[in-house]
Amino acid sequence: MSRKIVIVGAGYAGIETALYLQRKKKKKEDLSITIIDKNSYHTLLTELHETAGNRIDSHGVIVPLRDIFQYTDVNIVKDEIVKFDMESKVVSSNNNKYEYDYLVLAFGSEPNYYGIPGMKEYSYPLWSFKDSLRIKEHILDCFELASQEIDETRKKALLTFVVGGGGFTGVEMMGELGRWVKKLCIDYGISRNQVSLYLIEALPKILTILNENNVKKSMDYLTSSLGVNVLLESAITKLDSEKVELKDGRSINTRTLIWTAGIKASSLTDEIDTEKNRTSRIVVDEYTKTTFKNVYAIGDVSAFTYDDKILPPLVESAVQTGKNAAVNILADIRGTEKVKLSPKLHGVMVSIGSNFAVSEIMGKQLPVWLSILMKYMVNVHYLFGIGGFELVIKYLNHELINKRHRKSFLEYHYTRRSATIWLVPLRLFLGYTWFIEGYNKIKEGWLTSPMLAGMPVDGASSASITESGEKVFRIISSHTPEWYAWIANRLVIPNALVFQIMIVLAEVGLGLAFISGTFTFIAALAAISLNINFLLSTGLYETSWWLIPAEIAMWGGAGRVFGIDSYLMPTLMKLWRYLVRRSS
Repeated sequence: MSRKIVIVGAGYAGIETALYLQRKKKKKEDLSITIIDKNSYHTLLTELHETAGNRIDSHGVIVPLRDIFQYTDVNIVKDEIVKFDMESKVVSSNNNKYEYDYLVLAFGSEPNYYGIPGMKEYSYPLWSFKDSLRIKEHILDCFELASQEIDETRKKALLTFVVGGGGFTGVEMMGELGRWVKKLCIDYGISRNQVSLYLIEALPKILTILNENNVKKSMDYLTSSLGVNVLLESAITKLDSEKVELKDGRSINTRTLIWTAGIKASSLTDEIDTEKNRTSRIVVDEYTKTTFKNVYAIGDVSAFTYDDKILPPLVESAVQTGKNAAVNILADIRGTEKVKLSPKLHGVMVSIGSNFAVSEIMGKQLPVWLSILMKYMVNVHYLFGIGGFELVIKYLNHELINKRHRKSFLEYHYTRRSATIWLVPLRLFLGYTWFIEGYNKIKEGWLTSPMLAGMPVDGASSASITESGEKVFRIISSHTPEWYAWIANRLVIPNALVFQIMIVLAEVGLGLAFISGTFTFIAALAAISLNINFLLSTGLYETSWWLIPAEIAMWGGAGRVFGIDSYLMPTLMKLWRYLVRRSS
């Protein structure tokens, strides 16, 4: 009998549930897995500030669902669920109904405005992909209008940007904004002194879950390096189209308040009659199960209690609750014992712009450079898990190569883009050089007669003729390291013919790889390794020193223009995704 599993929401938790069920289901189990979301993409919520602050291209924070679930049995449905009938085991949109045997609620959270007058109407929340685009376009409009504004009061309001909330999202958003406005001022001919940035927090400090040292470092960077005015213990009491009012009576004239100060479970939970906590999250048991039969709540929707506290709304929480729900659904289907969720949270990271970050991992406080690296590594690990190398490469391109903020001297030069077609002549000539090297060795008899020898007493040249008239190629010279000479004398020279054949095949193979543009990056690495081998033995010929810089140039995708790599690499990426998704 077919079992229908319906997952509502394609966030971190929902994706994990669907992929885990896909990986672990057995062929004999007739499972129908359906994931429903109002969007056709998965949003990397922790990176939204990068799009809102124009650090990366907008597509850098979304992943099409078809890319995640290609070659799986998961059914992707773009629809917006609005009603839940747990008795009939049906969820509904305005136009369709979906029956289920097991239901997973994973529709996430939404901004919490705390009933502040005008907040919902006039603020710019940062909690979805569309929110981030709206914020970016609004900031650009403010600078455009300010550059044309004559009235100084209106101009100052246009150039005053407020972020409400000193948590992770608010601090990261301000970090991006602080970097971006420097470039915007140059683009629009506006003095940086005319721009005012405010980070407003109702509590006595920002980033409350971090230790004092990290809070101080973050405060210093915001105020000293980015010129942000951080207002603590300054709850916002009212907002309209022209100003923000604070509890102490102060007001800030602005056209921009980016709201990041709180979240609550999606208002969809209002449609579900069950116990919830004060932020509308559904109370679940130790198996992430609700009070309804075969219904689980995960991620930000779930109020899971451990150690007498609610699991915080983090990516790690979402992934772990998502996996636990999948484990227990399979256990129920198979009649085995369910598994209690034991959360393991490894730490937190906060990036304040692209050049500064703080983190606390496994109880340890990491330095700034390692915190930045760790943020990249965590995202790489996650993206590899849901989409393999393809998503990782796209992510790193957005973050490291195509970053839009002002760049350091080195970044400016190593990220400069140029037409790869200009590498084609060099690639072809490099390939010709390697092929001819191998071809000439074949003509000299490298495939039939041992020719490798050590260094003679008289220090003859690398290629020489012995007294008996035989041609030899000496792989040990006066500059050869002792360890290399030891290997050559004991391993290479006694098996000369074997190594000669390997060298010839390598040179011919490299030549063909470069000429055809096949596995060009790998071929370049192999060629450099061979060059280093020659350097350690006899040294490169004087006319061959150009090989190494030419091979380094091949790393720039030289095989993707007029080369087989342009077709081979996408095919291999798809094959990898297929093998991973179809493997159990």
